Amino acid sequence: AAKASKGKDVADTPGNVTVVPMGFVTNMAEYMVAADVLVSKAGPGTIAEAAAVGLPVMVTSHLPGQEAGNVDIVLNGGFGDFCEDPESIGLEVACWLQDPQLLDVMSQKAMKVGHPHAAEEIVLDIGRTTHQWIERNLSRNAETNTASE
Repeated sequence: AAKASKGKDVADTPGNVTVVPMGFVTNMAEYMVAADVLVSKAGPGTIAEAAAVGLPVMVTSHLPGQEAGNVDIVLNGGFGDFCEDPESIGLEVACWLQDPQLLDVMSQKAMKVGHPHAAEEIVLDIGRTTHQWIERNLSRNAETNTASE
């Protein structure tokens, strides 16, 4: 991610950014698709959802140990940055928003990391495995019943 190299130039330039703080919502995917940038803590579900829709991420915090690896996913994937200082966060995100090419590159990198159909694939895999075990158990029960007759 680009560092706020423009520094005070960006801070001195009036912007037209609408910031919409949200509480808990059930349609987060819709908001993420409509957003240009996500500013969030490093929650695993949030990072995965953002990557799946190609959303650049500014990570502002993480739970020690539990979420630290999620920061690395964003940084190593090249689709965001980590910063805890509110002023620096604002400067960095302002730089991103003024650079459509950078946002596009970050979005493409996020999509490379993201797996938008992961939940569906997991459910299908669990279903296949469950059916295999049912078949095995039915076969074993049939063999046991035949042997005991």
